[in-house]
Parts: sequence; structure tokens; C-alpha cells
Amino acid sequence: MFRYLDVDNTYDLVFPVFLVVSVAIKMDSKGAVFFKHKRVGINGKLFEIYKFRSMTTESNPYAVNPTDQNDARVTRVGRFLRKTSLDELPQLFNVLKGHMSFVGPRPEMPFIVDSYNEIHRERLKVLPGITGLWQLSGDRKNAIHENMDYDLFYIRNMSFSLDIAILIETLIFAFRGV
Repeated sequence: MFRYLDVDNTYDLVFPVFLVVSVAIKMDSKGAVFFKHKRVGINGKLFEIYKFRSMTTESNPYAVNPTDQNDARVTRVGRFLRKTSLDELPQLFNVLKGHMSFVGPRPEMPFIVDSYNEIHRERLKVLPGITGLWQLSGDRKNAIHENMDYDLFYIRNMSFSLDIAILIETLIFAFRGV
């Protein structure tokens, strides 16, 4: 599956996007360009996930994620970043560091993982991913930890062809702004 990137080629491709997004975030609101957050990865190991900041700096990072597109915590640029999934682009650094893969279960926050049962802990046996089946489902309106079936299905059926299908579908969703 897709676990690591070629650093030289990736830099050339993403640098212009990073630059434009970074300038837009700084022009739109005060605060850092990047958002760092503790997440639980493979085998329960903690790591910091990187994202472009899409919410105001006053927002509680451990509050419930916005479910309404008009949530006051989300900045103007943040709405666009979330709609196009560009806020996830810095997770390429997590892939480069070996903390994440392109495809896999989304990494969850530690306090949620603390409440996992034995079946839920199955998702900690693989690298978490930037995208996965849950993100492509109609159940995205529900929290990740409320939809474990997608992750468990993926883990039991992991393959190169499934990863390719998920990546292609993710690109289609991102271009359509879904």
C-alpha cells in the first residue's frame, strides 16, 4: 500500500499549494498557519497530526468538530480548505515521518481511543491514513468512532487495488468539493 513518499518530487508538487494556502490563512485570520494535534497511531503510539488551520485560534481543539458549514469557529478560508480537503494536505509530513499512510483508518484523539473496546482497538493495528472508506461514505456526518465498520472492513480487505480505488474516489470528492 501507499506508505511513504519520494521527498524530492513531493516538495516540487506541493510547495506552491502550501505557499498559496499559507498566505491565504495569514491574510484571513490571526494565528499560526498550521494546526497540530495529538492523535493515536499504529499500536496506540501518540503522534502530532498536522493540518492547515481552518478554525479561529480561540476554538477549543478538543471540542466537537463543526457539523454545520456556518459554524462561527471556522474561518472564511477554513471553509474553503475544509470543502476541498486542502486542510489535510500537511498530513503529507505525517506520511513522510512514517506516522500515517495515504489510506487507512483516520487517527483518533487519545480520549476517544481510551473508550475503545477490543473490537475498536483493531483499527490501531495498521497505520492511520489521510483518507479512507469512512471519508467517502454518506456516514461522514457522524463521528469517526461511531462508524468503525468502515475501518474494520478496510483492515480486513487491505490491498493495493482497494487503496487505488479509495485514492481515486478521494480525488474526485475533493475536486467536487464534497
